[in-house]
Amino acid sequence: MSQKAKIGVEIERKYIIRMPDISVLKTQPEYTVSDITQIYVTPVDCDTHRVRRRAYPDRVLFVETRKTRIDSISVTEIEGEISETRFNELRDNILDGSSPVIKTRHTFLYEGQIFEIDIYPQWKNTAIMETELKDREERAKIPEFIEILREVTGIKEYSNASMSLSFPKEII
Repeated sequence: MSQKAKIGVEIERKYIIRMPDISVLKTQPEYTVSDITQIYVTPVDCDTHRVRRRAYPDRVLFVETRKTRIDSISVTEIEGEISETRFNELRDNILDGSSPVIKTRHTFLYEGQIFEIDIYPQWKNTAIMETELKDREERAKIPEFIEILREVTGIKEYSNASMSLSFPKEII
């Protein structure tokens, strides 16, 4: 990991949502879209260890992340950009029994909060939306154009690490 690795606590809420209207998402402030390939490798001194290739329309980033769970809503996270060569080295050490997680991420700002909507090729009618919060007491300001089907914060089955081992069936 690079010398510029960030260490912090991530506090987030996660929801299964009805598939959003992408044309509406594109109109939101700070909208970006990226294609993500996420690979979990054998963790050492952490709960999860992953590498990610994130392709934006104008650039590709490679990131390594290590997470240690604090509780159902928060994790300690060490994350930093890595080279494509390092990504390929780590990718070759994929966690036994896992598969890469492939998704398209739509990110936007809504009432001061950043939202990330991940669309997976395995699901046709639903997606997962996450938002990071400043503290445990903050409430997510759900956009009016999003229909929440179920909150899945802290439900292991919907963590990307678990999804790399067994992708859950879509709920409708």
